[in-house]
Amino acid sequence: MTKTTFALIGTGIVGERIINQILAHPNAEIVAIFDGNQARLQEVADKYAISAVATLDELLATKPDWVYIGTPPVSHAPLAKEIAAHGLNILSEKPLAHDAQDGAEMVRVASEAGVHTAMHFPLMYSPAVHEIKQALANKELGDIVRIELHTYFPEWPRKWQQNPWIASREQGGFIREVFPHYLQLMHHFFGDIDILSHETTYPEDVSLCETGVSALAKTSSGIPVVLNGLSGIGQEERLEFKVFGTEKVMTLRNWSELWVSVAYEAAQQISPSAQPASLLDACRVQLHGEDALIVSFEEGLKVQKWIDELLK
Repeated sequence: MTKTTFALIGTGIVGERIINQILAHPNAEIVAIFDGNQARLQEVADKYAISAVATLDELLATKPDWVYIGTPPVSHAPLAKEIAAHGLNILSEKPLAHDAQDGAEMVRVASEAGVHTAMHFPLMYSPAVHEIKQALANKELGDIVRIELHTYFPEWPRKWQQNPWIASREQGGFIREVFPHYLQLMHHFFGDIDILSHETTYPEDVSLCETGVSALAKTSSGIPVVLNGLSGIGQEERLEFKVFGTEKVMTLRNWSELWVSVAYEAAQQISPSAQPASLLDACRVQLHGEDALIVSFEEGLKVQKWIDELLK
């Protein structure tokens, strides 16, 4: 069986995670990696015994099935334009772009070039999320009456995520880095949302990203949504995506823990039974013209517009 080939732009922390996923997949392989940081590029190439190239042109010349963009958001649009011009399919890190204007340009160039697009939203391929999806389809929660997202960080950037841009107001912050995952889940489960009101707080230093956000929204079907984020506080990191139903409440805690509660009883952590296909499987299926669980650039642009609104 012919393997699905990937070339990667960006070898940071998330890029290295993608490398490990591809290397562990029996039907995927890496044909080349590129990074403007030559020291980091060589370090990763040596560590995983994969081919590094010196320029973007060399990477595109390998003609992979997919080119992964794992660079800071401001670079996504120009890279996507170059990749699409070579007729290559694009897998982009989230958020889609620096802002919705750049995101719309990415949608346009990919559409005009007729290439496939996908985004790296790992929660979409997690057992816990598929368990929630199945429960919603079976109406196990009853009527859905509210959706909430709460994100708390003792510090931002997080200790493992120190780089020159992740704390910047121009490109960083938890609204750009963390909120897209959950806004995309809301869209996948419940459709479009409309942000009704919000307050975003910033430090005095205009170069630094937000420290807090509170927002009220609603889905297209009228379900109320609460969005809440705060950094620089005296508690451990905690992320909770909660779906409140009249019969049950399901909580996705800290990315992978799934908790279920019913009235008058303590919440119970459950082990999801679902074994969903991976992003790499979806990329492979898409190439064969079959239906695949892919987050397209068009969907990523919707998320980008909500992010832009929250950052105002």
